[in-house]
Amino acid sequence: MAQQNPEQQAIINAKATQVPLQNGKAKAYFASGCFWCVEAIYESVYGVEEVVSGYAGGHTKNPTYASSNTGRTGHAEAVEVIYNPELISFSTLVDVYFGSQNPTQVNGQGPDHGSQYRSIIFYQNNEQKKIIETKKEELSKKLHATIAAEVYPFTKFWVAEDYHQNYEKLNPENPYVQNVSIPRLNKFKAKFPELLKENKK
Repeated sequence: MAQQNPEQQAIINAKATQVPLQNGKAKAYFASGCFWCVEAIYESVYGVEEVVSGYAGGHTKNPTYASSNTGRTGHAEAVEVIYNPELISFSTLVDVYFGSQNPTQVNGQGPDHGSQYRSIIFYQNNEQKKIIETKKEELSKKLHATIAAEVYPFTKFWVAEDYHQNYEKLNPENPYVQNVSIPRLNKFKAKFPELLKENKK
């Protein structure tokens, strides 16, 4: 696994970077399988302004879709969630995270397998780290299982290629979107109707 790489270990042990608020908006970072799926899920949540697909958690610079797919960069497909902290909390974003995935699946989600699809939640400060670890522990007890999500300090987010942005929305006829992304989104919507933008109007 990527964690055995000394360069990767340095990323895991790094000091977390706090991303400052911009125009009152905060940013949070998550990896949970294919970023097309995760972007669409967070985009549906009330209080979330924008979601960007990209790469995080690895030890190489300027990762690309092709390089991250080798599994040798340490990066996972990730999203940057830009949200209004007055409307939704980081804690709720973590609930969205665990509630929209198979939390026990290691190195992947659904049909996607490999370290580039592994689950990672990134924290920017000790408060966020505590929230993540508490929720992870509670879920583990509830499911009587090991939770796959790794907990990393946030250091750097690399924006993915343009064609990956808003992919599910722009490519509704894509077979992967039809068979994997949309069912995953609909499953989440059924589980958390109270969090959806469409139900806040």
